[in-house]
Amino acid sequence: MGGRILTDSNVPEGLRYAKSHEWVRLEGDVATIGITDHAQAELTDIVFVDAPAVGTTVVRGGILLVLESVKTVADIYAPADGTVAEPNGELRAHPEWVNQDPYGKGWLVRLRITGPLDPALLDAAGYRAFLAGTG
Repeated sequence: MGGRILTDSNVPEGLRYAKSHEWVRLEGDVATIGITDHAQAELTDIVFVDAPAVGTTVVRGGILLVLESVKTVADIYAPADGTVAEPNGELRAHPEWVNQDPYGKGWLVRLRITGPLDPALLDAAGYRAFLAGTG
């Protein structure tokens, strides 16, 4: 991590986190999914978001979408079984939002979940411990 200091703004409370660096905000049966501040920093400049179409069915642990950065291509995984309810269409014109505001306007997709969330998802404290190497 290059000595970067983690603060609550880097790992907001109230979200669930995957060790593959996705975050999930669950509201009813809709999960909003994005990548963490740590992930966007590691990927560097996001240049393209290959978002799935509305109605696409995904399985927990399967590839939900692909991000392309100037450095690499990264798979983003589904935290639950479900159907894509809404991709963030603004990211086609503004992929940099994933870097600039990963927990806000840089969200990736909303998934209508049809099964339980991955039980391995961490709370904010658990994710911070994981990033620090103590989790």
